[in-house]
Amino acid sequence: MRKNTETKTFLLVDETATIAMGSQLANIVKNELKQGLVVYLNGDLGAGKTTLTRGFVQGMGHKGHVKSPTYTLVEPYDLDDWQVYHFDLYRLSDPEELEYMGIRDYFNENCCCFIEWPEKGQGMLADADLIINMAYSDEQRMVTLNAGTDLGRHTLSRLKI
Repeated sequence: MRKNTETKTFLLVDETATIAMGSQLANIVKNELKQGLVVYLNGDLGAGKTTLTRGFVQGMGHKGHVKSPTYTLVEPYDLDDWQVYHFDLYRLSDPEELEYMGIRDYFNENCCCFIEWPEKGQGMLADADLIINMAYSDEQRMVTLNAGTDLGRHTLSRLKI
């Protein structure tokens, strides 16, 4: 793990560790930040982006199933004090499509947005507080988190795995 507050890297040994990282992010948002967060998720198919998001959504209080929004573009989770949106832009053919769905309405103080394949929405998305890069490392996952804002830097300073 690097000591720099701008970037942290972790080796996640299994799915449970990936879910735990998402849950820890949720605890930081709920108990310290007390405002929404925009997270870009990068990585190959199967790298754990949805698994990490599942940990976050469940950590925010969702009790039901958390699925990948591959075919729906966005999965909304309406929680007591929060809205969590999980986007998968893999099948997006033109960033302008996001304008038609009212993308700007998703980015506000009580919303946490996790966006897979953010490069497909270039020019239409809010800036990322955190950019999470996930890569295979044998059976494990190497996860690198980069802070894009002061909010992201604070989140990284509190994250401990």
